[in-house]
Amino acid sequence: MQRSERDYPRDKKRESSNCIFGFGNWISSIMVDPRQILAGFLTVTMFVMLAHMIRRDHFNSNTQVRMSSSSKTQFEGSKFAEQSAVAIDSNGLWRDDAPELKPCWSNPSMEEGDQSEGYVTFSLTDGPEYHISQIADAVVVARSLGATLVIPDIRGSKLGDKRDFDDVYDAQKFTSSLEGVVRVVKQPPSKISMKKLAVVKVPNRVTKDHISENIEPVFREKGNIRLATYFPSVNMKKDKTKTEIDSVACMAMYGTLELQPEIRGVVDSMVERLRTLSRKSDGRFVAVDLRIDVLEKKGCKDKAGSASKNCYDAGEIATFLRKIGFGKDTTIYLTQSRWDSSLDALKELFPKTYTKEGIMPMDKKDQFLNSETPTLEEVMDFYICSESNVFVPAISGLFYANVAGKRISSGKTQILVPSDISGSSASPDNYLSHYVTKKNHLAYSCFC
Repeated sequence: MQRSERDYPRDKKRESSNCIFGFGNWISSIMVDPRQILAGFLTVTMFVMLAHMIRRDHFNSNTQVRMSSSSKTQFEGSKFAEQSAVAIDSNGLWRDDAPELKPCWSNPSMEEGDQSEGYVTFSLTDGPEYHISQIADAVVVARSLGATLVIPDIRGSKLGDKRDFDDVYDAQKFTSSLEGVVRVVKQPPSKISMKKLAVVKVPNRVTKDHISENIEPVFREKGNIRLATYFPSVNMKKDKTKTEIDSVACMAMYGTLELQPEIRGVVDSMVERLRTLSRKSDGRFVAVDLRIDVLEKKGCKDKAGSASKNCYDAGEIATFLRKIGFGKDTTIYLTQSRWDSSLDALKELFPKTYTKEGIMPMDKKDQFLNSETPTLEEVMDFYICSESNVFVPAISGLFYANVAGKRISSGKTQILVPSDISGSSASPDNYLSHYVTKKNHLAYSCFC
């Protein structure tokens, strides 16, 4: 009968016992000699030790097999996790930032002979995405007229939401950045009545021809004017040709506005909080511009005669993000200030979804979360979306366009534009913003 491996230790023990018994008979049959007794004792001891070693080696070999099998399983599991992580990182979701671009505009010199005695005043309105464009138009107009530019106040979209410029932005930085380009003062002379200023409407991205034909005559007649910028369309594409006025506009748009220190500190703390919550993705997070009040407006519908949409709700964004490969551990920041039940569909697929209310420092909420005067909230949204690893504009418009410009200038080109995906998955590369893939954003003519 064939014996199993389990029988071997018992056989070895039996062999050692027989040896011991035989040795005892041999001792009794000869004359007792102390040296022989000692030699015999040592021999017996060697046989006993050998028997124990055989048994121990056999047990240890079995134990080692079981342990190595377990260890191998754990190693393969961790190896699979590492491979999965590599696969996630390599499919285009988290791209490294490109090198930060350098300004390629040149500040034009200001000749004394070009200066007039008049002043140009204006207000920043509606939100930070408008502020950038309004600043650019005002600087272009003031320089073209040789006028002195008055630092603007800030007026929100809601009645009573009015602030000084330095409540939000760094006034000293603004003034110093325009040195040699246009004269800047904080307040106009007291003799100028702000209520009696001639109001001139200015289209966004105003041209030199429009200034000379429609604005300069009023300025020469009245001496001082107040600008009111309007947006006939959202056009942030770069022009084919570049003129001196474009250089001034670039400098004003991207080189003048910085947040004042306190707000900058709150934004930094919120970004740091989001990165801390994103440890499983190496501190990377997604910012989504999704605001319930905008989604509820009538204009947020399918475009007439077009298969494309100009906005997506929380459920559609959740489906889009999942199909292009983002996992449930992805940290998502929403521009919506406070949680709304309509956002639950997004949180179901992505539990780590946050609004400002969820990540703002407790001691800052009373000061910065105020639905009656939301300007500060909108400013924070703009800068957090500009600094996230991925930006997803759920709503088309100027916010998307100007955040894209700021991101392009800093090398953060991972801007994914949502779309309906018919299949179960899709490559994120297919949804990169045309501003990036075609390099047709105005920022590409301002930076090089």
